[in-house]
Amino acid sequence: MRSALKNPYIYALFVIPTIGMYFLFTIYPMLSSAYYAFTDWDGLNAPKYIGFHNFTTALQDPYFQNSIVNNMYFIFFSVFVQVPIIIFFAILIGSVKRLQGFYKTTVFVPAILSTAVIGILWQFIYNPEAGIVNKFLGLFGIDTIYWLADMRFALWAILITNAWQWMGFYIVLVLAAILAIPRELNEAAEIDGAGGFQRAIRITVPLIKPIISVIVMLSIAGAMRVVDIVLVMTKGGPVSSTEVMASYMVNRAIRYGEYGYGTSLALLIFVIALILTALYQLTFGRTKEEVTY
Repeated sequence: MRSALKNPYIYALFVIPTIGMYFLFTIYPMLSSAYYAFTDWDGLNAPKYIGFHNFTTALQDPYFQNSIVNNMYFIFFSVFVQVPIIIFFAILIGSVKRLQGFYKTTVFVPAILSTAVIGILWQFIYNPEAGIVNKFLGLFGIDTIYWLADMRFALWAILITNAWQWMGFYIVLVLAAILAIPRELNEAAEIDGAGGFQRAIRITVPLIKPIISVIVMLSIAGAMRVVDIVLVMTKGGPVSSTEVMASYMVNRAIRYGEYGYGTSLALLIFVIALILTALYQLTFGRTKEEVTY
């Protein structure tokens, strides 16, 4: 047995199949996509090389530019609205004495549901005639709002739905960091006369800054890859007002059969994601904080 473990061919026997699978399902599709991005291809006929025409067309495409703006809305909403709410609820749940496990389970449930289920559920909630949102607003005399059919409200409706689905997952992460803080710190601050708000701002939030940084990074990544909730609820409409980069790519490639153009959009999305990640790492990601209790 020991001699077998010292044989490098034994290790190669286990490693080579894994490398082969990784190349077959990851590297090869990426390389083939990079090739098709420079072609005019409908998925059936032979691809025709056209150089950078797809990329220049995409950069001048007003619909793709609009989808980039919508993705930025998702990023700003996630970072500046969703993250503060996540921290607030995590601190709130972490401060309760009873039924804490129930609250953690309740907020986490939407994260384990299928996006298709979430989308259909919120379509009923936003229903202009029978939806609970319009029923509630009707109590105050507000007229019927067509949430998913009105360009003024459709994007905001999807932003709220997407936040509702994923906030519970992030709340549990932040809550785990809060519960890891020694009780003695909060007890000492309470003895010194610090209120709940002061303890949260001066003790809890500074000590969970590393996990907050991770949450911000995950929120940016999630905002960049959002697509399924859009396709389920609006398919990018009305009039492309909710179109994001990934949904626009899917629509052009699958619905219109422009696979060459679709793969070029995928490469552009990849580059934009790399730029945003690099900017985050150069600004906030470079600050290393060591938390000691």
